[in-house]
Amino acid sequence: MPASGSALLPRLRTLLSFLAPHRRTLLLGLVLGLVANAAGLATPMVTKWVLDTLGTGEPMTRPIGVLLALVLVGALITLWQWRLLGTLAEQVVLDARTAMVVRYLRARVGDLHRRPSGELVTRVTSDAALLHEASGSIIGLVNSTIALLGTLVLMGVLDLFLLGCTIVAVLVVAAVMGVLLPRIAKATTAAQESVGRLGGTLEGTLRAIRTVKASRAEGRLGERVIADARDTAAHSVRAARISASVWTVAWTGIQLAVIAILGIGAWRAQRDLLEISSLIAFLLYAFQLMGPISELTQNVTALQAGIAAAGRIREVEAIGVESPAAPAAVPLPAHRPAPDTDADQPVLAFRGVTARYGPDAPPAVSGIDLEIPRRGHTAIVGPSGAGKTTLFSLLLRFLEPEHGELLLDGRPYAAHSHDQVRARLAYVEQETPVVPGTIRDNVRFGHPDATEAEIQEVLRAVQLDEKVDSLPEGLDTPLASTEVSGGQRQRIALARAMLRTPDVLLLDEATAQLDGLTEAALHECIRQRAAAGAVVTIAHRLSTVLDADRIVVLEEGRIRAQGTHAELLASDELYQRLVLALRIAADQDVVAAAVA
Repeated sequence: MPASGSALLPRLRTLLSFLAPHRRTLLLGLVLGLVANAAGLATPMVTKWVLDTLGTGEPMTRPIGVLLALVLVGALITLWQWRLLGTLAEQVVLDARTAMVVRYLRARVGDLHRRPSGELVTRVTSDAALLHEASGSIIGLVNSTIALLGTLVLMGVLDLFLLGCTIVAVLVVAAVMGVLLPRIAKATTAAQESVGRLGGTLEGTLRAIRTVKASRAEGRLGERVIADARDTAAHSVRAARISASVWTVAWTGIQLAVIAILGIGAWRAQRDLLEISSLIAFLLYAFQLMGPISELTQNVTALQAGIAAAGRIREVEAIGVESPAAPAAVPLPAHRPAPDTDADQPVLAFRGVTARYGPDAPPAVSGIDLEIPRRGHTAIVGPSGAGKTTLFSLLLRFLEPEHGELLLDGRPYAAHSHDQVRARLAYVEQETPVVPGTIRDNVRFGHPDATEAEIQEVLRAVQLDEKVDSLPEGLDTPLASTEVSGGQRQRIALARAMLRTPDVLLLDEATAQLDGLTEAALHECIRQRAAAGAVVTIAHRLSTVLDADRIVVLEEGRIRAQGTHAELLASDELYQRLVLALRIAADQDVVAAAVA
């Protein structure tokens, strides 16, 4: 129990942290609830007044008028409170979702990739939705507790003996509920975790649907997803059954208490120990007692679910985020340096860089010393796992070095913010993902203010202008459309990177899905870019290597050799094997002679 209590407090604080910005609204809701409770508590006493007046023969106008006023005021105040708390609940959910989305987008790439994307989506959708009811549950708990205590006090004013009977019944019901309520929290937490697993599995399956179908694995993957769905249903059913038990205990207990009170009260009235009007008022309070107890049950159940969700939302805070700004006070340029900048100074440089993807992981790269000239084409080759993608991750600050440092224009990366570094780079992934939206949205994704002329120019550069013009919706064609092929999507991604001529263009074999003619035209475009700035490619094809001014050979996270294609063919055994294995040699006879 102490462990569960200590685990509960941080989650409750997380839930309260979402409510803190709305403390004034919460206070108003609490006051409205208290006023509504006061009106409800006064109603049985005014009813007694009506009955007493009936027996004396006095006019009924005043007590009935007060009774009607209490009912109307109570209804209006309750309506106001419900609308207020309903709006507050939606705002709390929006705040939670906004905070998580911002956290995701500011997160370090490595930390984000350690979690299934479907589960992260679930936290923003279903977990945050559980905060809706929980946001008003705290006010409901306060109001229902005060209503319960007020009802018991007024019952005591009417008859202490019947109050004692009522308290015994309430304590029995509370004891049973106290046993059942913690189980709701446990079942709800398990249900939400299984929903997260279901989302992650389903998202991964849909993302690889072509591979799934080609591998005839629909049945196997379907069973795995359905198994997660069954697990989710089992936990949710368990939570629903426990909630049903709590409600049944609460309602049945109160109804039995009312029956007992009616019998005991009638017996006392027969012996003139209790007035009939007082008995009727007491019974009204007994029936009214069901309201606070039911509300307590509802609010505790909602709070348990909200705390479980808050615990999962709290885990999002453990995702590391990138630093928002550089510590340097000197403004740094977000564009290519002026022409008088020392042309011999490399635009990028690695100085003894070692990096790994986790504290216990082996180094992905080790002792890297490398300079990227301000102009020219540098190709990076090596076997799988040699560290090629890691170098790109370091350049883009998706990964931070464990030792050593990177330099941009001779200044350490630490002196630049992430935005300042990335503003100087453009990146095309091998998978060339597209962002939701149209062709226009994707091309100008990095430069939303790009003009139509700039967009058309870069589309011509990647030989996509005629294709876009032939589409019925042109630049406004959604990229979900089947009219855009995989190779065309790759060219759209390349156009996005080449818009407004970046200082450094990073290409992870961006021509992998292109036909020979288009590839040749694009390599000419890349050659033009290399004449004005730096181009760095992860190379797997002949054309990429032959076009490079310099080739860097990686092996087991270290730089093995550097040079031109011809120099490396003549001097480096690993490069020779790579050329043969990948069939990227222009002349196989030259390769065979070099190996011999």
